[in-house]
Amino acid sequence: MQTTLATFGAGCFWGTEAAFRQLPGVVRTSVGYMGGHFEHPSYLDVLSRITGHAEVAQIEYDPAKISYAQLLETFWQIHDPTSLNRQGADRGEQYRSVIFCHTPEQKQAAEQAKAELDRSSRYDRPIVTQIEPAADYWLATEDHQQYFEKQRR
Repeated sequence: MQTTLATFGAGCFWGTEAAFRQLPGVVRTSVGYMGGHFEHPSYLDVLSRITGHAEVAQIEYDPAKISYAQLLETFWQIHDPTSLNRQGADRGEQYRSVIFCHTPEQKQAAEQAKAELDRSSRYDRPIVTQIEPAADYWLATEDHQQYFEKQRR
């Protein structure tokens, strides 16, 4: 099986990961940090807003079972892409709406989906989601991985 990576920031990474974990074709997920300028950031470093990182969920998926376009649809549905550096009660650049692209094809698909959503009448405000090249991914500690599932045990 050939798998592919996708990385999304849509607010708190716990909820983002939980939304993607339930999709058929998603093989593995993890949460961590991407898009900053600080090596090996901790959760507290990121929360302090000194690193520039976003909280992200990294998704490993089987493109024979789920497409990147389907992952993008989920991404748009699980958060407010018109809210700059805020999702619900969570505030700060670490909660920004961002798509980190691993390939030129992902970048093209993300830009097209963003433009289509912006032209639609779904939102009264412009889409502020950033689209950036994937960068170093810093895995969050084990207690943050599959956080919601661990809380149900």
